[in-house]
Amino acid sequence: MELSEWRRDPGSSCRLSSAVAAACRGEPCTLGVDEAGRGPVLGPMVYGICFCPLSKQQQLQDLKVADSKTLTEKERERLFANLDEAKDFIGWALEIISPNVISTSMQQRTKCNLNTLSHDSAIGLIQYALDSGVQVSEVYVDTVGPAEKYEAKLKQRFPELEVTVRPKADSLFPIVSAASICAKVARDHVVQSWKFIEDLGDINLDYGSGYPNDPKTKAWMASHVDPIFGYPQFVRFSWSTAQTILDNRAVPVHWDDDDEEDASKKDTPSVLSYFQRKSEDPKVQPHRFFTERKLVSLANL
Repeated sequence: MELSEWRRDPGSSCRLSSAVAAACRGEPCTLGVDEAGRGPVLGPMVYGICFCPLSKQQQLQDLKVADSKTLTEKERERLFANLDEAKDFIGWALEIISPNVISTSMQQRTKCNLNTLSHDSAIGLIQYALDSGVQVSEVYVDTVGPAEKYEAKLKQRFPELEVTVRPKADSLFPIVSAASICAKVARDHVVQSWKFIEDLGDINLDYGSGYPNDPKTKAWMASHVDPIFGYPQFVRFSWSTAQTILDNRAVPVHWDDDDEEDASKKDTPSVLSYFQRKSEDPKVQPHRFFTERKLVSLANL
């Protein structure tokens, strides 16, 4: 899977897509929607769509697509290659939503929760298919939140389409299974090839499954938090797992209009102390905030 477009700016969202086959422009099509990476505290969430003409659904089933969660990585890679090679009647599109976009959306002044972010991504991909000339007539979606409400929302947005939203749609409808495989393969590739823009030295890449309840993931996060700047962009800092570690390990911020600081926090180092010249640990790499601005510590002015 070609990820060069995503690599230009891994801190934002990115859309990837296949070419649209002539058959998809000229015949009524079925379209499936699914995601990968909704729950992890590490890495992006990826939404995917897959579409093909109604007349080619048997050929799609012959590819033996299945819910990506039931497949091994090798099986997913093989099936994605088969889907990508069937470009004369199958197309796909993906939206890679970075951890940074997820967290800032959830913590901005006008908050956007994960369900809303998911719905907006699915709607955007369906609209993208329509704008690309795909003759979509029916849509199948793996639900996020109550299926009935989500289905009503999509029907209101796309009244001309036949919309079906179901729990576990990726195991019920082959076109959703195909979308699930595309999304999962894309997320796996992004996570495996993630380039840390932060200077973390000899970073340990053994971070486990990436899910909040994984002890290995928690240990990795605890050892890669900066007391001033927090986490690398690989981490969804809005997750409660990340917030708990930040509360325990990061320097607290005191605002002038806050009440008197709790007496128990008097021994906490000041933020200014982290900008002072130190010599006791020369192996610690400066945060990218300093290196990008070419800032260095000075002993004398």
